[in-house]
Amino acid sequence: MDPRQTRGYRNRNPGNIEHQPANRWQGLADPPIEPPPAGGGAPRFARFISHEYGIRALAMLLTTYQDRHGLRTIRGIVTRWAPGRENDTEAYIAAVARRMDRHPRAGLDLHSYADLRPLVEAVIQHELGGMPYDRATIDAGLRLAGVVPEGRTAVARSGTARAAAGTAAAGVGSVAAVEVIGQVAPHLGAAAELARALGPWLAGAMILGVAGWFVAQRMRRPA
Repeated sequence: MDPRQTRGYRNRNPGNIEHQPANRWQGLADPPIEPPPAGGGAPRFARFISHEYGIRALAMLLTTYQDRHGLRTIRGIVTRWAPGRENDTEAYIAAVARRMDRHPRAGLDLHSYADLRPLVEAVIQHELGGMPYDRATIDAGLRLAGVVPEGRTAVARSGTARAAAGTAAAGVGSVAAVEVIGQVAPHLGAAAELARALGPWLAGAMILGVAGWFVAQRMRRPA
């Protein structure tokens, strides 16, 4: 089956994350839950405004398994992600381990791009029956989660306005702009509150202006 025809792809929720009203994910669509399935059954899964935000939610949830529950192996993470009451958990573990080329009990660091990205990709492939996304889309979702390739630094950790500008430029609507405001606020100083008051689109323009200044200053420095 074409993964673009799946329920998860239609919902822009490639991890098939169930909708829970208490979980106010960034980038949730309005309404935040899918419509009743055409073939019958009750609505169940969350909907996002873009695939990037669905990938972000998947990455954040997997990282929470490590940080909150101490799960640091494929076996531990997938067992919680896909419990046996609804899934063939052993088959899921084997598929993820094979796609990652890692032992199911090998330790992972999900704050590391090198470990998180292949895990996210493996989960998406299993949930959707294939990979409908290119590398840039996966990376954009991980960037929204604050995880970027080694050698680059996410805004949440480095405070660089250049990375915030990239997120704003690649954003998919007002929600992206609001998120970037929060990321770049430390660089705006007293102007941060003004940025929030301007609303997402004007604030996004302000962010890009500030980031442009940072880029210009960077270009003037010796390499």
